[in-house]
Amino acid sequence: MNTPEQSQLGQQSAYADHYDPSLLFPIPRTSKREEIGITSQLPFFGADLWTAFELSWLNQRGKPQVALAHFTIPCETPHIIESKSFKLYLNSFNNSRFDNLEAVQERLREDVNEALWRGAPARQSSAGVRVIAQESFELQKVQELDGLNLDRLDIECDDYTPRPDLLKADHDNPPVTEILVSHLLKSNCLVTGQPDWGSVQISYTGAAIDQESLLRYIVSFRNHNEFHEQCVERIFMDIMRQCTPLKLSVYARYTRRGGLDINPLRTSHPMPIPANVRTARQ
Repeated sequence: MNTPEQSQLGQQSAYADHYDPSLLFPIPRTSKREEIGITSQLPFFGADLWTAFELSWLNQRGKPQVALAHFTIPCETPHIIESKSFKLYLNSFNNSRFDNLEAVQERLREDVNEALWRGAPARQSSAGVRVIAQESFELQKVQELDGLNLDRLDIECDDYTPRPDLLKADHDNPPVTEILVSHLLKSNCLVTGQPDWGSVQISYTGAAIDQESLLRYIVSFRNHNEFHEQCVERIFMDIMRQCTPLKLSVYARYTRRGGLDINPLRTSHPMPIPANVRTARQ
């Protein structure tokens, strides 16, 4: 079983410039999910939305091509792909020749799905891959997350490791439906300790969540070491346990590192996957 410590994170790496799918390093989701009490059926739906900003290959005449790529990785895959290995893998396309953009897209789809489902008896779902040609770059939008901004609150903070006990909700009054947003989410890479900066959107129906306590809770991730996907699942589980909403979704958009951004969504109910639209900080 692969562990984060066995990956290329924090290590000096040689950058392969010819196509090499063996560079992808899958890490099981199970161990970190067990930490937050998920041992069998998943209590949520969702996906991890990745954007690759550094994708290039050669056409059959040797001319470089550049593109963006969006990956939609279902949360039920048994593995995530460690992000540095993803970068090394994408870099391996640089001096490899492909017939066209569609051939690159299909190769990405096959390789990513093989890594995500490696060792599993069957695939429950498949990751989606969309490669965006240079001619469509001008159509890519920048848009902030919708919702009431919690960062307006003038609070005192002194907890910088996760404190789910800070969360509280008003169960004495009728349920509400709200969308709350904060740009103060920060955590650190599980292996290297490098900072991960993000914005988080919390949508729920249920007892009104105390906004000051929620913002303090979000800030409490500031010194926490965990991958993006794991942080969002922890936030989802903590809010469900502490505030017991009728419906809940947690969506985070993290700033890119190494030409990649990772944007996990976890929701208690089936819903459309949001468009993979970057924020200003991304």
